[in-house]
Amino acid sequence: MQELLGTLMWVALGSAVGGMARFFLSGFVGRRIGETFPWGTMAVNLTGAFAIGLIAAAADGRLLFDTPAAWAFVVTGFLGSYTTVSSFSLQTLALARDGDLLRAGGNVALSVMLCLCAVAAGFAIGASTFGGSIF
Repeated sequence: MQELLGTLMWVALGSAVGGMARFFLSGFVGRRIGETFPWGTMAVNLTGAFAIGLIAAAADGRLLFDTPAAWAFVVTGFLGSYTTVSSFSLQTLALARDGDLLRAGGNVALSVMLCLCAVAAGFAIGASTFGGSIF
């Protein structure tokens, strides 16, 4: 029970920091580029996908983030709160409801394609940096 409470504490702390980071970056990008397209959410999801690939490679090589507390804080807590499928989904629905089906479809296609590329790039860089294998 003590271990579970400790893990929950790490998840909660990581979630608090990740939520604040998402709020900051998404707002920053939105203010700079505009919000006619959800660029802020895309920037958050891309950087989160890249980071989780990098972290997974480090954990795979057993160099970093391979302890339950580190994984709970960084991946489950921080990145779980930082990246967001719910915002992506709501913004895509809003574009579709506004009749902007091209942007709604573009958001889905770009998000999936770019996030997969970002996680693969993060993992590849992590594997080469930390000495793991890509496949």
